Parts: sequence; C-alpha cells; structure tokens
Amino acid sequence: MKIHFFGAARTTTGSMYLIEVNGKKLLLECGLFQGHRQESDRLNQTFPFDPRQVDSVVVSHSHLDHVGKLPALCKRYDGPIHCTGATGDLCGIMLVDSAHIQEQDALFVSKIRAQKHQPPVQPLYTIPDAEKCVKQLVAHDYEKPFEPVPGVSVTYRDAGHILGSAQVILDVRENGRKFRYLFSGDVGRGNDELLYDPKPVENVDYLQIESTYAARVHEQRPDADDLVGKAVNETLKQNGKVIIPAFSVGRTQQIVYVLHELICAGKLPRVPMFVDSPLSLKATDIYKRHPEALRDTIYEPLCSNEDPFGMRNLTYISSAEDSKKLNDRKDGMVIISASGMCEAGRIRHHLKNNISFANNLVLFIGYCAPDTLGAKIIAGVNPVNIFGEPHKVSAKIVSLDTYSGHADKNELKTYVQHVAGDIKKIVCIHGEEKQCLAHVETLRGMKPKADVIAPNYMQVVEV
Repeated sequence: MKIHFFGAARTTTGSMYLIEVNGKKLLLECGLFQGHRQESDRLNQTFPFDPRQVDSVVVSHSHLDHVGKLPALCKRYDGPIHCTGATGDLCGIMLVDSAHIQEQDALFVSKIRAQKHQPPVQPLYTIPDAEKCVKQLVAHDYEKPFEPVPGVSVTYRDAGHILGSAQVILDVRENGRKFRYLFSGDVGRGNDELLYDPKPVENVDYLQIESTYAARVHEQRPDADDLVGKAVNETLKQNGKVIIPAFSVGRTQQIVYVLHELICAGKLPRVPMFVDSPLSLKATDIYKRHPEALRDTIYEPLCSNEDPFGMRNLTYISSAEDSKKLNDRKDGMVIISASGMCEAGRIRHHLKNNISFANNLVLFIGYCAPDTLGAKIIAGVNPVNIFGEPHKVSAKIVSLDTYSGHADKNELKTYVQHVAGDIKKIVCIHGEEKQCLAHVETLRGMKPKADVIAPNYMQVVEV
C-alpha cells in the first residue's frame, strides 16, 4: 500500500491523501488549502493526480480544510464520497456556502482585473458543482463497516472533534496479509460540553495522526469560561461590542452554549446576542437533528428550560440587510460571526466597522492558520488590511485556544496511549512544521519500536 501526501504535510490545511492499494486508488480527505492567499490559490487550482482515476473517496468530517475541494474533484469524479450521516448533512450546507464564496470572490477579483484590462478569473467551483458533489455523498453510521474499494474495510469511530467527526479505521487485505491502518482525523480534546470523547481504537498496526497543537498545552476550561465572562463583562460595561469570529460548525455552537451557561450562572447580563451567519443557523439546526452524536446532558435545562442553542436574548441573523443594521446599534452586544479565521464571510464587515474602537473586544476562540487575517490580528499586526484597506486596531484583542476542537500535546499523548496494538509506523500530519516535528519526537519517546515520520508535501510512504 502506498500513500501520497498531497496536503496537510507539515502544514494544517489542505488535507488530502491518495492511497494506492490492490490496484485501486482511494482518496482520503479532499480539503482546501487556506492561509497565504496566492500560495493557497495556486495549490487549490489543480490536483496532483487525475481525479478520473480515483475509485472511491472517504472523508473524516466536514471542515473545509478536509472536504472543501470536493466540488472541484467532482467535476471529473462521479463516484461515491463516504462520510458519517452528520458529516453528510453538514457538507450539504457547507460546500454550497463555500461555492457561493468562491463565486463572489471570483466576481470581486474580476472587477479589479477589468479595471486593468485583464481577463476575468473563474471560481474554483460553482454552486451547481457543489450541488452535484452533495448528491455523491454516501452516509454511514459509526461502527458499521463498509468497503470503499476491494480489500479495504472502513469503519468510522467517533473522534470527538465536531458533530459527525470520525477516526477512519482501514482494515486492509493485501497480497495475503492483513493489517489495520488508523487515520485519526482531527482528534477532539475530550470533556467537551457537547460531544463525546474520542473513542479508543484497538489492534492498530499503522497510525496516521494529526499534530495541530502537538507542541503546546491549552488552558483549562473552567479558567477559560471565567476569562470569557470577565472580558465580555468589561466590554459591556463600556457599552462596547464583543466580536467573536467563530467557525459556523462547532465553535459557534460551543460558544453559544458557554455564554448561556454564564448567563444562567448570573455571571453575564442578558444583553442582545447575535449569531450573524446564515450557515451557522443551518448548522445549528443540523446539531439539533443529530442528538445521537451529542452528549445527553446538553439538553438538561440550564435555566428557564431554554434551548441551549436558543436562549431568549439570542437572535440568529440570515439576511444581509439585518446584518448591516447591527452597525447602526450603539448599545453593548455580542456578535458571533463566521469565518473563524476571518478570511471570508460577514465577520470581515464587523471587524471593519468595530476593530478601530478601544471600547470593543475581538475575542478569538479557535485556531487561525498562518497568514490569515485572524492570525495577523492575534499577532498584533497594526494596521490590518480588511477588504484591501488598512484599519487601525484599537479594540482589545483576546485569543483563547481552550475552545479549540483539537487535542493539545498532553491530550494527543493520552489519545495515543489509548490506541492499542503493535504499532509499526506512525505518520504525523496536519500540523505546522514546528508542531509536527515536536510530535515526532514525543511519539518516538512513547513508541520507541515504531518508525515515526513527518512526510513532506508530495512524499510517498509505503506500508
């Protein structure tokens, strides 16, 4: 079996691994590269293989750095795309939304190019491309094996990262031998308010594991909740606005739940709160449709028997017109908007209108890849360019990695300790080079008999 590492190799985005086994080609993940705009665009425009030669596709979860390039693949690929049921539902909204963003970005760039008498650019894919792709999704339950290509049985097991996220267990029969290859997917932290802990996997021979936070330790959750309460309260006392960039899937639902807990505990006032993202509204509805993937305890009444995703001072905004009206309000409020890395969506408009005022707060609750607008704001770049224009950063900036859906150094060690089997090789992926190489050293100490590597982009590894 050969694995071609076509993405998330010593970086965190663009997850894509082409597996050659038994004369077939199985694509594991098909994600977008994100970050430095020109480099990401270049990598996203093409495939380092012929999509028409792919026999089957398996994905672990619905974040765009894992599935965001699927509609481009499906221009030349008509086969099945395997996923969990919740992942399929989330992909159904996220890929269409991504296509809309692709179209709008291409239109914007083309207008600028037209002023320079240059030809227009085409979107990476369109809404019809995404809709075609969604029809190719095939849903599977956790723990129910299926065979995407001959000789490979795949089982999904809960990864605890976002709704529907999975570890991908590949039981391979090749040339008279049998072995188990485990792809961790993105590993959750455990002890999440909404999701179950990652479930251990047994009899593993080969492990491919993420490394996003493999060289650092997150803050503890109770401390983070108190920090959120304190920072938000200080801003509201100044009649300021709290702007929270948050991914539509996972982080938005989690921060809404945390704010609800703080209000019920009397630690926050019931000020107006808004989730300004049509995609977040649709994603939250999908969370409600999949209670089997959520902890039973989240529906225990927090206060006044309120829906944990729908407290009475919370408004979900769909229309652009209602979004714009938030700019005219002068009272203190909380605005949660996508995207989490501030690379697209309505969050950029809220930053443009609020980041230059000292009484406001921009609260980051998730990972921002290098060179994204979010990463630049967190790093203290001042001014920052938003929609091509410089804006002074005067608002207070707070970044908490506690709400990340990714396990940290110690939690990844715990995850590996719970992976049972005589592991012969470990491949570290999905982490910036510093994180990835630190993970390699940690795992070499934990598994001295295993061959531990961090492949480079385009590298081929034999199993």
